[in-house]
Amino acid sequence: MALELKSVTKKFGDFTAVDHLNITITEQQIFGLLGGNGAGKTTTFRMILGLIDQTDGEILWNDEKISYSKSHVIGYLPEERGLYPKLKVKDQLVYLGRLRGMKKNDVIKEMKYWLERFKVPEYANKKIEELSKGNQQKIQFIASVIHRPQLLILDEPFSGLDPINVEILKEAVIDLKERGTTILFSSHRMEHVEELCEQLCILQKGKTVLYGSLAEIKRSFGKKNLNVNGEFDLTFLKDINGVTRFQRLAEGVRLQIAEEAVAQEIFKHIQGKGFVRKFEIEEPSLNDIFIEKVGTSYE
Repeated sequence: MALELKSVTKKFGDFTAVDHLNITITEQQIFGLLGGNGAGKTTTFRMILGLIDQTDGEILWNDEKISYSKSHVIGYLPEERGLYPKLKVKDQLVYLGRLRGMKKNDVIKEMKYWLERFKVPEYANKKIEELSKGNQQKIQFIASVIHRPQLLILDEPFSGLDPINVEILKEAVIDLKERGTTILFSSHRMEHVEELCEQLCILQKGKTVLYGSLAEIKRSFGKKNLNVNGEFDLTFLKDINGVTRFQRLAEGVRLQIAEEAVAQEIFKHIQGKGFVRKFEIEEPSLNDIFIEKVGTSYE
């Protein structure tokens, strides 16, 4: 099973929100769609869901166009909360499950499984408005997967969650992938993208600026990070040829270097100046690459 976007374009009057987007997401894959505000992510999600029509191009699920008849195979967790605040959790989930063609008993069974998994079984009879933002997010996640979708779209799924609940939700996402769900995922937390996504696409103003596997993207970036912690002033390192970025940390400095050979040069410069506690080369982070390609960090 695969989701394909072939030269997908969306225009609103003279404004092009998405410009000739080409991506393929295969079964059991978590694919990251990244970009700053106004990059075209939400517009892309809405086109895939059929909420708005593309101006040009094709969107295919298993070589067929997505229509309302396929809504039961898709799950969507929007960035904005869309639950009815006055409804009890159980009534909310039964209503949404029935809309997806499920029987009430099947909805109740799935609901019990997920509430137990998220360690909140007592929430079944609570109103949505009585829950914290983080627990509302859990219920919204359950609503998006209760019908066991084949394709799941997650837009900022960890919003409002504390670190413990982020881990619980991440495990759930990975389990869904292992069971065969194709997942399209967007988050502004780059470390979550690095942990979950094998393939990704970075958009800027509707255009693709980077596309491919995370490993290939990091390899092709070339630059590395170098962490240095020494008991002497390290400020002079920013002037060494091949240092492309200099950042002070609580302990030492982090340098971005053009290639690994620059590290050898830096090592020569710090020898004899004092005790060196740390000298460590790291792969570039996805955030480093995003800043380089888009010109700003992803906030």
